[in-house]
Amino acid sequence: MALVGSRRDAAARAAADDGVSSLYAVHWAPMVRLAWLFVHDDLLAEEIAQDAFVSLHRKWHDVEEGRGPAYLRQCVVNGARSALRHSKVEQRYLDSLRDRRVHPTLVSAEDAAISAAGSADLFRRLQRLPARQREVLVLRYYLDLSEAQIADALGIAPGSVKAHAHRGLAALRTEMEARP
Repeated sequence: MALVGSRRDAAARAAADDGVSSLYAVHWAPMVRLAWLFVHDDLLAEEIAQDAFVSLHRKWHDVEEGRGPAYLRQCVVNGARSALRHSKVEQRYLDSLRDRRVHPTLVSAEDAAISAAGSADLFRRLQRLPARQREVLVLRYYLDLSEAQIADALGIAPGSVKAHAHRGLAALRTEMEARP
């Protein structure tokens, strides 16, 4: 009987290997880009995407047929959340070690104008939004997901997706109008 079980296990592993390999070929780059939009770090984004594929491989038999890409997106979003939480904890610790009497350097008008230009400015303003609003906007406007897909990826109701998108866009609009 042990031989039959080991054959079944080997067949299940082979199915997982084949399924994840085909998804990897198609979804690797988009998942890395999605992670990067949250964490703005190339290596960390790749690590988050890789962890998502490993998780999918481990749970291959539990993931419903055709739900692999949605599961990957959900893993990437959750991995990015965890990475951002971890970096905030690290930053608070480092800030506590620094001498608080050091004054921040002043930025010249030219430097401020250059740094405010283009997409870097939008990313910076996007980072100031609450996490849920930022996640909804990135999934909506970067991946062009529907409200239902976003709700599924974030584990929230579709109505909440609408509310977070509306509030996030309103906050970005207000900030963009206030600071040209």
